[in-house]
Amino acid sequence: MNTLATILLSALPMACGWAVHVWWLRGCLNTARRDPLTGLRTRDGFTRRAQVLLKDPRAVVVLADVDKFKHINDTHGHGAGDALLKATAERLARHVGRSGVAGRLGGDEFAAVLLDDHGTAADLLAVLHGVLARPVDGQDPAVHTTVSLGWVRAADFPADDLSGLLRRADEAMYAAKQARAGMRRAGLGWLFATVTGRRAGRTGARVDAPVVAVA
Repeated sequence: MNTLATILLSALPMACGWAVHVWWLRGCLNTARRDPLTGLRTRDGFTRRAQVLLKDPRAVVVLADVDKFKHINDTHGHGAGDALLKATAERLARHVGRSGVAGRLGGDEFAAVLLDDHGTAADLLAVLHGVLARPVDGQDPAVHTTVSLGWVRAADFPADDLSGLLRRADEAMYAAKQARAGMRRAGLGWLFATVTGRRAGRTGARVDAPVVAVA
């Protein structure tokens, strides 16, 4: 028994060292999956969590893009643009809640997957659109913009993976931006006839099926 105790005690420092090392590596990995400016998940971190959530039939995929962001940066400086991105990220994350996930895909583009418990996604996202359009606290009132939203209910396209759903949400979002509608839902069927990928609709591709406006 004493021999066993001696062995365990001698192995304890090594075990503690490995535990600390694993904890440190996990912290580094989590940091790498967080956007340093907004604190949201990066594309990789968002994708991992979103793919899990898409197994739930209540999942709704949302894409958000800050309107006229380049103009804000050019006119008021990058500090104003950064403050706007931070506020957008914070508001989006709060609205999505712990049951969903929000991420910054890059630049002024954000994505989210939320769970629609009561079939009221259109109403929830209309509220979100209003929240995202609020002025940033402490910022020059002249620095004002809105956020265009596109969304799709995953259950409407059961054959689509995350990439396909994001493409549909992106096309709906761009249609909303062009029409200054604020927010649109991807309609059933193909939104745009595309041959060049996710953003082909932005180059004037033919509309092949209606986009259903919800706000």
